[in-house]
Amino acid sequence: MSRLTHLELYLKDHPEYVSPLVDFNSQTDQLFPFDFSSSNQELDLQIIADTASFSSWISQKLKENNCRYGIGGYDEHRTIYGRSELFDNLEEPRRLHLGIDIWADAGTPVYAPLSGQIHSFRFNDNFGDYGATLILQHDLDGLILHSLYGHLSLSSIDRIQKGAAVKQGEKIAEFGIFSENGNWPPHLHFQLVFDMQDYDGDYPEYVDFLKGSIFSATVQILPFC
Repeated sequence: MSRLTHLELYLKDHPEYVSPLVDFNSQTDQLFPFDFSSSNQELDLQIIADTASFSSWISQKLKENNCRYGIGGYDEHRTIYGRSELFDNLEEPRRLHLGIDIWADAGTPVYAPLSGQIHSFRFNDNFGDYGATLILQHDLDGLILHSLYGHLSLSSIDRIQKGAAVKQGEKIAEFGIFSENGNWPPHLHFQLVFDMQDYDGDYPEYVDFLKGSIFSATVQILPFC
């Protein structure tokens, strides 16, 4: 059985073991689907390059559409995210996004969708990076799965220890402000990883377009909202 099939069966057979990532009322809360590919003609480089302007644009979109959260991003070819040299290399710029983003105010609580333990954490403090980052490890009936939470507040990774137990539904973090989240409008980058390889406190959220299929085979995303 493949790891993806194992995961799908586990979630199907044990829905009671999965909790929402953020506070969300499906009867009243609305989600706005953000598109950060080249087809988005509203954003220009001037807005994207300035974090405050970018954040204002995000907030205005949510307000105009009466949405509590914005969502989107998995497998999206984000050509407009050339705002940071972090995602460029000599062969091809890295633009294929391998996570789901949830956009909301700084301070928004984040909850553990599954029980597990703290695998690693780090402050990835490059412009356009994850900022404060937390990774959990889960054992789902023998399937080892990791969940990554990026763009958090620094307080989210303060006074925590590797190996510490985390309960399903427990508050584990908050969305960070610009100076703590890698200089982005406040949001959560959520990513599931089957194979962490040798990464600790970090894992690629962007890859080059040609290699995307390789990483997509090891990373599966589910919006636990």
